[in-house]
Amino acid sequence: MRADQIIIAPVLSEKSNIARDFESKKYTFRVHADANKHEISEAVRELFGVEPVKVNTMNVPGKPKFSRGKAGSVKGTTGGWKKAIVTLAKGDSIQAIEGV
Repeated sequence: MRADQIIIAPVLSEKSNIARDFESKKYTFRVHADANKHEISEAVRELFGVEPVKVNTMNVPGKPKFSRGKAGSVKGTTGGWKKAIVTLAKGDSIQAIEGV
């Protein structure tokens, strides 16, 4: 897999913004479901030019959703996805995400 296929998008939530702004420099990304920690680390190195210190991954389960229509209510779930939290060294930062 190529680096741009492994890292899909940054996760920009209130919790991830707080983790990014302090000294820990933790960046959260939505990643491909089949990517492992080594591939994610190499992709961050290639795309952003920074050296990750640590990579944590987790599978986020889908949320239940309900819809009502003519035929009655339909129960389903959204799709699950994989999240990676990348910790950088103290002086490093990813400029493409910093201003967002």
